[in-house]
Amino acid sequence: MASPADKVKIVKKRMKKFPRFQADRFKRMNQSWRKPRGIDGRVRRKFKGSTIIPNIGYGSDKKTRFRLKNGFYKFLVQSPADLEMLLMHNEKYCVEIAHNIGAKKRKEIVERADQLGCMSQTASPASGPRRTSEKPASQTWFSGEVSQRWAFRT
Repeated sequence: MASPADKVKIVKKRMKKFPRFQADRFKRMNQSWRKPRGIDGRVRRKFKGSTIIPNIGYGSDKKTRFRLKNGFYKFLVQSPADLEMLLMHNEKYCVEIAHNIGAKKRKEIVERADQLGCMSQTASPASGPRRTSEKPASQTWFSGEVSQRWAFRT
């Protein structure tokens, strides 16, 4: 498999998310960050010991921003034709197959990515049809004489 062209150490200044102020106290409040705007809010006024506010200083290095831990950038693929764009950039981008791609097309994408030498982040194609929860006729609710009674319908 391909490895990233440049081995730059990725330094993240902050990995934890910034929680919304008092979102831990109320179930109805979403955890995602919202700027506090109250006139007396201690978070907005940046009092010591209160929740910290995200600002420009927490940003990642521009050279390594959006990089994955393996050193590649993510490239979302929805069809095997999308892989042709990575022909010259297989040492910079890795393939991520979209979540709504079925097993048949997923298998084609993974095979084509291997031919082009692209690193695939989600390379687990289904080797066959998906498992279904079909039970034998003896375990279904209509087994026995009921199934024989309705046999003419099949």
